[in-house]
Amino acid sequence: MKALITGIVGQDGTHLSELLLAKGYEVFGVENGQRNERAARFREKFPEVKLLMGDLADYSSLQKILHEVEPDEIYNLGAISFVGLSFKQPELTANVTGLGTLRLLEAIRQKSDSNIKFYQASSSEMFGKVRMVPQNEFTPFHPRSPYGVAKTFAHYTTVNYREAYGIHASCGILFNHEGEHRGHEFVTRKISSSVARIALGLQKTFTLGSLEPKRDWGYAGDFVQAMWLMLQQDLPDDFVISTGISHSVKDFVEIALEVAGLPVELDRFVVHDPNLIRPSEVDLLVGDSSKANEILGWKPKTSFRKLVELMVENDLKIEKQRG
Repeated sequence: MKALITGIVGQDGTHLSELLLAKGYEVFGVENGQRNERAARFREKFPEVKLLMGDLADYSSLQKILHEVEPDEIYNLGAISFVGLSFKQPELTANVTGLGTLRLLEAIRQKSDSNIKFYQASSSEMFGKVRMVPQNEFTPFHPRSPYGVAKTFAHYTTVNYREAYGIHASCGILFNHEGEHRGHEFVTRKISSSVARIALGLQKTFTLGSLEPKRDWGYAGDFVQAMWLMLQQDLPDDFVISTGISHSVKDFVEIALEVAGLPVELDRFVVHDPNLIRPSEVDLLVGDSSKANEILGWKPKTSFRKLVELMVENDLKIEKQRG
């Protein structure tokens, strides 16, 4: 089996590559040629993965890769995925995260001799200003960021190509999922790495915006299992993937401090920065994964506390090695 992954050097791409290689897949990834530390680490970790030059903003490059690889499965994880950045670069976010999905699906459609199975990384950010708690596959979307809007476009485009052209295309509406491969631009990794550095005497404080937003946080290593399971089904469909339990940013900080052996005193370590608050915030996300449990047989394995422990302990290890 051959799998093609966009966004392969990111958090989910790293976990998914590990999963698919363990299952005996031949794994290919799309990279756009940007030189960064994460791409270098990925190549070192997975020398057997074949990385091909391409870009979700370039239709012809996607066509070329599909003809070269002839994949059985495509996992579209590529996106401008940092929500905060999407407010500063809305056009780029729409072009890559939204239209990039359209380009990839059109490349599949034009390749009429294929039976490619397609996974679209949809997002709980599409729910935005939620109208139902918890959120399931029937909850209306009300995105509150350019990222959420772009993901909503990509989601409905995937549904349209499934219904109009019979493509085996499934969407995983994944709620927040974190882990040791999370980028430092995300609030969870900012917390875990900052707390680790404070515990080791390398810094004294760190800045955060609001501590009140609540998210349904799970472990990325669990969530990629659900991605794979979707493409093993006879019929494509859409699935909410979540833990069903929400926690605030404050909860995350408090557990991180505790894990690192520090006093749970937020006023001592956290500096409030109003510039980090988004123009329009998503206050509460909590998912209902009953459908995924029933049809895919999927359930999360990692608790919220275990997730925070994993991230803080990983960053403590990294900072000690640097020292």
